[in-house]
Amino acid sequence: MSVVFTPGQVVVHRNVRRGRIGWVRPARVVSDDERGLLLWIARNTPVVNEVSGDGRGMRTMPFAEYVTLGTALRHGTWNGPGVLKLHRPGDPAHSVWWFRSDADAFTGWYVNLERPAIRWSDPDGASGVDVTDEDLDILVAPDRSWQWKDEEEFLERLAIPEHYWVDDEAAVREEGLRVVKEIEAGGFPFDGTWTDFVPPAGWEIPGLPAGWDRPPLR
Repeated sequence: MSVVFTPGQVVVHRNVRRGRIGWVRPARVVSDDERGLLLWIARNTPVVNEVSGDGRGMRTMPFAEYVTLGTALRHGTWNGPGVLKLHRPGDPAHSVWWFRSDADAFTGWYVNLERPAIRWSDPDGASGVDVTDEDLDILVAPDRSWQWKDEEEFLERLAIPEHYWVDDEAAVREEGLRVVKEIEAGGFPFDGTWTDFVPPAGWEIPGLPAGWDRPPLR
């Protein structure tokens, strides 16, 4: 692990697609240790998202249309409840998120299938984590029952390989099924750890750090 982050440090968590930024979310480092890198994204955090050239989101139209319109970056705000995100040791092809209700009660886990995270730190102080979201996900209820999420979207995009950033459908599904075994076994991180997490009172909402738009590493 070439880059290690410090608790409380602000880093940029980014999704990158074929050399383009898909989204940017400033996050606070909760911990970076033998359990992995744990990040906190607070409600009202400023974010950046890729949209079509005419300003619409990717999910508002067929993917075949989206790829014809060009892209732009749009600034916005993380309006939902705060979320924890864990990148586990060994660079697995997923991260685990803890979802919460508007009342800040734990509502379940979310397994985001993605290419292994790339950490980076620039001489000017900008630091971050880049992933490539592979779209197929797993929703996990507090009782550890689970279901696939976004499978139709995944299949729609696989049908246009010249524009899609996923080139191995089987590998994505295999990673998901590997995590399902952990979910059903109830081991860490699906064992109740951090379900009652409360961010430190002194953590202010971070702005977009300088360097948030540096060229992606993949």
